[in-house]
Amino acid sequence: MRRREGLDARFLTFSCYNRLPLLGNARIRDQFVEAIVAARRDQPFQLIAWVVMPEHVHMMILPSPGHPVSRVMSALKRPFAEVVVGRWRELKAGVLHRITGEGGRARFWQPGGGFDRNVRDEAELFREIAYIHENPVERGLAEKATDWAWSSARWYAGQCEGTVGVDRPWGMTQDRFLEGERRKAERSGALK
Repeated sequence: MRRREGLDARFLTFSCYNRLPLLGNARIRDQFVEAIVAARRDQPFQLIAWVVMPEHVHMMILPSPGHPVSRVMSALKRPFAEVVVGRWRELKAGVLHRITGEGGRARFWQPGGGFDRNVRDEAELFREIAYIHENPVERGLAEKATDWAWSSARWYAGQCEGTVGVDRPWGMTQDRFLEGERRKAERSGALK
């Protein structure tokens, strides 16, 4: 295990308001992917893995010293939510009544910090990356992790064009990822 003092990877999950499938539209998911790119430009953090699901997002990040996760998440979530909710207001979208609270404030994201856990060793890191990538498969949204466009699974599989680049976690090579995918396929009987 290689440990980086004070720089533990963080496994984050944050949900749409009331777990509504506000990210259920491909164009909105595409906008969120653009928001990830913008946040990476504006905030110093390493992006290790990610997936955008219809009602939640999983991310594995490594925040930089002096830049807490809360700042990174605010830079990512707030501008995105403002644009999407603003567009829904222009369109007088029916979803607005479902995301507007008693005070009249429309919310895209569930209040609170979501799920945030330190990932301390390589085995846990790789297990969580696999979980992130397999989430669309487990939910029946894709047959293979690489079929889901809104995820870093394609990048790990070497299909880097048009995807958000990620930072290699603690020396994980593409070959190591592909070997893990091959073993999974063998266990499931997909390869004979």
